Amino acid sequence: MNGTGSSFRPARRIEELGVSEILQITAHAAARKREGRPVVILGAGEPDFDTPDHIKEAAIAAIRRGETKYTALDGSPEMKRAIRDKFRRENELDFAQNEVTAAAGAKQILYNAMMASLNEGDEVVIPTPCWTSYFDIVRIAGGVPVAVPCGAETGFRLTPEALEAAITPKTRWLLVNSPSNPTGSAYGEEHYRPLIEVLHRHPHVWLMVDDMYEHIVYDGFRFVTPVALDPSLKNRSLTVNGVSKAYAMTGWRLGYAGGPAALIAGMAVVQSQSTSCPSSVTQAASIAALDGPQDFLASRRESFAARRNLVVDALNAIPGLSCRTPEGAFYTFASCEGLLGRRAPDGRTLRTDREFCAYLLDAVDVAVVPGAAFGLSGYFRISYATSHEELRQALDRIAQACSLLTEGHTA
Repeated sequence: MNGTGSSFRPARRIEELGVSEILQITAHAAARKREGRPVVILGAGEPDFDTPDHIKEAAIAAIRRGETKYTALDGSPEMKRAIRDKFRRENELDFAQNEVTAAAGAKQILYNAMMASLNEGDEVVIPTPCWTSYFDIVRIAGGVPVAVPCGAETGFRLTPEALEAAITPKTRWLLVNSPSNPTGSAYGEEHYRPLIEVLHRHPHVWLMVDDMYEHIVYDGFRFVTPVALDPSLKNRSLTVNGVSKAYAMTGWRLGYAGGPAALIAGMAVVQSQSTSCPSSVTQAASIAALDGPQDFLASRRESFAARRNLVVDALNAIPGLSCRTPEGAFYTFASCEGLLGRRAPDGRTLRTDREFCAYLLDAVDVAVVPGAAFGLSGYFRISYATSHEELRQALDRIAQACSLLTEGHTA
């Protein structure tokens, strides 16, 4: 019997959007692994450490106390108190209770902010390469992402000249992530100050900073957040953070932010009609994370630093690859441009970073993410949030795969 219903018609806002390329690559690699292939997946931005016990115990205790009901819409009073204390203690930022918010992950914080503030055609300046979700969140909210290429020559950082050139009367936000996913590049005071000067010349532009990797920095790098450098920005800035990376709580889903009360109230309206409050149990765990001992962060940071050094040194030893040493996060962003145009053993010519990454997965079972997914081609991202053993194995395989490439034929 023939059906009478029409086929699904997607809303225009998502017609050109898709699931994150990172998730697609990871899912494909995981499927190969289930088939019995010895795949090493270096694509996920997720610490391999476990959530600390005192955080898990706080969640268990909350469950036993019956704290499994709805909480206040954008965070319980105790959750907001912990967020305010964190900002004051670690960042010298003083927010009132109605100037902080909690949501089901920092991604939802970003989504709430864009949905609450963007009108059709409003522009968001985004230094690129960047986390893949930034562009699509802006588009779903009706905005226009304005990618500003930031290459290795600037340390993958936005320059004041590039920012000045990108700003138009339609610019609503500048969105900066430091330390960065995918490059690991970080902005110190000397990098932020010139950008702040540009923002002062354009008072209609607001600043959103994603500080998710705040606690994962190396070699004595001093993390700073812009509003702490210039408190006059506070009335047009949103400072975003979360517990996912530093506390290895990716699955718990808790992000938070501080900003002007009117913006926070608008974000609450968006959240009220989407997810409502974050999980009560996750809030209990996150309070323990923010309030509790922080000493374990140093040892984890040291472990990440050792892995970073291993990966950077190994990549730079492979002819045709080059890799900048990142200041933070747990990613390397290496150039493969020196190998593009070469021919694989199966006869195909690797013309793009996507083809290079596909070759690594097919030839040696190593999954990495092409730079094109982050808005800058000719590179690939490795997440070194995995064991030394797996990293060494993957790097040996990458070196082997690269050694098998031969010069391509020219017309």
